[in-house]
Amino acid sequence: MEPQGVVWRASEEDVARSRTAEFMALHGIDSFEELVRRSTDDIEWFWEAAVDYLGIPFSTPYQTLVDASKGPAFPRWFLGGRVNVSAACVDRWAAQDPERVALLAEREDGIQRSYSFGELLELVERAAGALTRAGASKGDTVGVYLSMVPEAVVAMLAAARIGAVYVPIFSGFGAEAVASRLEACDPSVVVTADGYTRRGRSIAMKEVADRALEMAGLAPSVLVVSNLGRTDTPMTHGRDRWWDEALESAERLPAMATSSEDPVLLAYTSGTTGKPKGVVHVQGGLTAKLAVEGAFQFEMQPDDRVMWMTDMGWIMGPWTVMAGMGNGASVVCYDGAPDYPTPGRPWDLVGSLGITILGISPTLVRALQPHGSHHAAGADFSTLRAFGSTGEPWNPAPWWWLFRDVGGERYPIINISGGTEVGACLLSVNILQGIKPVSLGGPSLGMAVDVYDQEGCPIREEVGELVCTKTWPAVTRGFWGDDDRYFGTYWDRWPDVWVHGDWATIDADGFWFLHGRSDDTLNIAGKRIGPAEVESAVVAHPDVVVAAAIGVPDPVKGEVIAVFVVPAREGDEDRLAAELSEMVVGTLGKPFRPAAIRFVDDLPRTRSAKIMRRVVRARALGMDTGDLTSLENPAAVDAIGQLDR
Repeated sequence: MEPQGVVWRASEEDVARSRTAEFMALHGIDSFEELVRRSTDDIEWFWEAAVDYLGIPFSTPYQTLVDASKGPAFPRWFLGGRVNVSAACVDRWAAQDPERVALLAEREDGIQRSYSFGELLELVERAAGALTRAGASKGDTVGVYLSMVPEAVVAMLAAARIGAVYVPIFSGFGAEAVASRLEACDPSVVVTADGYTRRGRSIAMKEVADRALEMAGLAPSVLVVSNLGRTDTPMTHGRDRWWDEALESAERLPAMATSSEDPVLLAYTSGTTGKPKGVVHVQGGLTAKLAVEGAFQFEMQPDDRVMWMTDMGWIMGPWTVMAGMGNGASVVCYDGAPDYPTPGRPWDLVGSLGITILGISPTLVRALQPHGSHHAAGADFSTLRAFGSTGEPWNPAPWWWLFRDVGGERYPIINISGGTEVGACLLSVNILQGIKPVSLGGPSLGMAVDVYDQEGCPIREEVGELVCTKTWPAVTRGFWGDDDRYFGTYWDRWPDVWVHGDWATIDADGFWFLHGRSDDTLNIAGKRIGPAEVESAVVAHPDVVVAAAIGVPDPVKGEVIAVFVVPAREGDEDRLAAELSEMVVGTLGKPFRPAAIRFVDDLPRTRSAKIMRRVVRARALGMDTGDLTSLENPAAVDAIGQLDR
């Protein structure tokens, strides 16, 4: 049994470097627990103090911090103020130290690129001019369908610079998924590329973009990045133009003095049924929230280099840019498969790019674990300060593997949890609190989160609903064109309370834990349990990579458990199923013995590495699987066999 107490604490050196500790000292706060209480009890004090501490550059100072007269679901923050994401992330650092590295990138083939803040500023200025010449203006949407290349970052900052709304689209989407998002946002300009490589194979993008535009019935201007140098890239005369050529002749534009409440990001997330949800974020709220998270959760400073194994089509792509550059740190992009050419690629990137903060998902860790920690043994971790993680709850065994076997118990795992609609995080580890295995630490500063029982009363040391009882700067300003759907999703269960849809507990020491989605809850003969607990028992077996537990209707018990398992290797499935069944019983008790264990080659997951249990359950029960456009691996759905009922 692994120890469940605090297993990592900040050193004196860590505390001396800590921006959180510095902020506490400035305000006469003696303990981290006191800081959390004050930041959540008095959110107005915290957000004003944090914006001032971070020096977020409002070109026109705001007059009113927050107006929640329409309720916490529809707040307005930093009223009267003017601020621009692009200026906050690039211009001020270029003015201070133009030669310092701002953006680094490595492709799957090992080719690297590096840009100073001065160079990045010119690129963003020119890209802003190119977008404007192509037809984009304030309030227009700009669809960006690129892999994790520097141009994806430049396009995001350039769109923000001219007051346009950046719409990132996952690079692995097919034409139908791309079309649904383009049709929904109707962009004036689309930025794409000739292609990218994965596992040494070239993937065409421009052709997918062309098919998507045809399917959507749209004809915006298209700027094309020459990522692979293809000479056979189809180009439509009068509509398409090469990115580099457009930038070379473009006017260099200053950052527009956008209002704090001007939309800046439209991020699409999958829905249970129907069309994807378009989540709206604004210039001021997103700038403030993400800069605060970078500073106080990850202790980011200008000497940091931050990389998340992600795609700009997931919130952690924009998060990395804004949290990192919002604090003057360098942002690192990796464009390639995370386990190619070897499962040691993430660890090798730390050394080749000088990464100080490496973000990695629990699912990716589970996929790398069977290959062994020896891939990390020879890696250069001399620059590394911390791992970051988000996307789903951890299982203990993979968490310990990353912390102990890969990191040698030297590097904290800064586990954070929130979502696209949150704009960032509800919960986060902080190094001043210490770290417990798989814990989320506690409330992200300024976030008045709680755990409620079914009657809407706060509870401790019991599983309940994760909620937020006060507004915050980066709360989504609604779903694009569908405020009723937004309100009904998060705000209509209890008055003025955001219900996030996660099961959570707070232990006796004040550490928070998540247990999966509350709508995934299993109810076995009246006993409620989160699927993550079943899955943790299963993935503890060395022959299991990942698992998904679902509830199946049963005439006697009401519901029984079925588990879909990806094995680490071929072998005797009957023997392994029996062993896994006994492990669940040994961990959770006889009432939770799985009624069925099925083996599959893969499980449906999003690009953010979340296992889509609702899709697994729908497929297994012969039901409608709903929206599948966010899946990275749609073929995995077809491999799930229907269960006998």
